[in-house]
Amino acid sequence: MTTTSKILYLTFFLLPLLAYSQVTAKVVGIKDGDTIVVLLKNKTQQTLRLAEVDCPENGQAFARNAKQFTSDAVFRKEITYIETDRDRWGRIIAKVYYDDNLYLSAEIIKAGMGWWYYRYSDDESLGDLENDAKTNNRGLWQDSNAIAPWEFRKLK
Repeated sequence: MTTTSKILYLTFFLLPLLAYSQVTAKVVGIKDGDTIVVLLKNKTQQTLRLAEVDCPENGQAFARNAKQFTSDAVFRKEITYIETDRDRWGRIIAKVYYDDNLYLSAEIIKAGMGWWYYRYSDDESLGDLENDAKTNNRGLWQDSNAIAPWEFRKLK
């Protein structure tokens, strides 16, 4: 392999993988159902907004339930995450995995504690989980008047 080939290989194949590398951290705080605080190995804290899910806002039905669900799932646990983006407030948007590779956003949706945030996700399996939670009246789907958080925010 020539030097030019090696540089091209590194640039196009390895660097993108490094940008989406997994980070290991310990969950030290739960802000709400879809926002957690982690302690990194360098002893700094980082706020993570969960990718692909939107949980009820404070003041909405099931907001406390969603926060408790997330807390029960990951508080004080070591997790791994993959940064997918940053939001307008600078928070890292991340796919968070725990307990032998459970995807936290999927577990929240499956339990009926949040909506599939389809505007920012193309993972239709999450839509299937949401539909199953609706069909079985799990979590927030017990409320026939449940309002998606993005609609609730517009009303404020």
